[in-house]
Amino acid sequence: MTSMQRSKSRSAAGVCRSLFLVPALLAAAFVAAVFAAPGPARAQLQVDINRGFVEPLPIAITDLFGEIADEQKLGSDIAQVVAANLERSGLFRPVDRRAFIQDASSLRNGPRYGDWRLINAQALVAGNVALQADGRMVVQFRLWDVFSEAQMEGRQFTTTQANWRNIAHRISDFIYERLTGETGYFNTQIVYIAEQGPQNRRIKRLAIMDQDGQNHRFLTAGNETVLTPRFSPSTREITYLAFQRSGRREVPRVYLFNLDTGQQEVLGEFPGMTFAPRFSTLGDSVILSMAQEGNSEVYAIDLRTRRQQRLTNHPGIDTSPSFSPDSSQIVFNSDRGGRPQLYVMNRDGSNVRRISRGKGNYFTPVWSPRGDLIAFTRQHAGEFYIGIMRADGSGERMLVRDYNVEAPTWAPNGRVLSYFRTTRADSQGRITSKIFTIDLTGFNERELVTPLDGSDPAWSPLIP
Repeated sequence: MTSMQRSKSRSAAGVCRSLFLVPALLAAAFVAAVFAAPGPARAQLQVDINRGFVEPLPIAITDLFGEIADEQKLGSDIAQVVAANLERSGLFRPVDRRAFIQDASSLRNGPRYGDWRLINAQALVAGNVALQADGRMVVQFRLWDVFSEAQMEGRQFTTTQANWRNIAHRISDFIYERLTGETGYFNTQIVYIAEQGPQNRRIKRLAIMDQDGQNHRFLTAGNETVLTPRFSPSTREITYLAFQRSGRREVPRVYLFNLDTGQQEVLGEFPGMTFAPRFSTLGDSVILSMAQEGNSEVYAIDLRTRRQQRLTNHPGIDTSPSFSPDSSQIVFNSDRGGRPQLYVMNRDGSNVRRISRGKGNYFTPVWSPRGDLIAFTRQHAGEFYIGIMRADGSGERMLVRDYNVEAPTWAPNGRVLSYFRTTRADSQGRITSKIFTIDLTGFNERELVTPLDGSDPAWSPLIP
């Protein structure tokens, strides 16, 4: 099973305790039911996600019990994905299964808490899988606080067997949210540009995968150069930029790719485009930068009417715009002050103010889904950085520094970033480009392994 690798460190958390039930979730692909949690209210077991250099929370994740071989295989596969997801977050340390005293079968009657305390597990995950006559499966899981001897969470899912990995990601999200108080990010996808070939003849294809690198597939054949993919708020559509040859010229076109049908729609040709569009929160408009008469400005396009609205008007280069989560503001980068810096303006282009003040050049800003931070690329003294700052420019902090790191993108919970790193060309002109993730503490960097080189990642919202 492919997974994110190369952890620099892990962060996790303090302990307090309580009993809490989350409402039932209804979704098109499955139905999730909440089990009753017995016992009185107690202190809450919780992970503090804002601290770094703290030991990850020890959590025991057992195989989900099954009566027959097919059920046991599904139960083992689901548990392994859950454990890998939580471990990659840097906040949890799955306990070695070889230390388990109680087995999955006896756990159906409830935990023997003393057995789990003996191996220093603070939280316990168990459950079962049952195959139905119609071929569907019923998956149940429970999360217990070992020291309080209380059930914290319980869910049941009914879905197709092929959907088992999706269920594993959903279970991971429920556990993450219950123990951190923050929304999970495991049931998501990442679209990116898959690259191969020498530096001067790179073949670039659109590709997509789950956030853990699984379910990988290519979306385009590599016959044209594709760049800067972006998810729509619906999660089922991607917009991207492709260069189409027209005579001796290459004309940039913006495409909309439907992930369910595989159909592509041309949103428009923009000969002067300098940066691919980003959607508004509602998905009814996009912003992009276009160069007209030699001057690059930021424009908004209404997707229903295709009407263009010019938002900036300055002799400098204005580019790489990104909406705030409520679409009321836009962050962009401009060299109007002499070198590229970050600016914020209202949606209609009014009240432009500079927010970056550090040395060097700032590029590719993107607003956090939480609205509290803006991520960016910074170049200074021959090195690149991935950094974050508040929307007013305060609290600037660098998370990554290297020869060339670029293009941050946020996980939907606003706690993890993805980006890509490119190496220097070797003696034969070969380069490598890899995708990484890092959390806001800056101490949990992981490589997201892909079949080919990867660049320009874009993280999806949570899949409904």
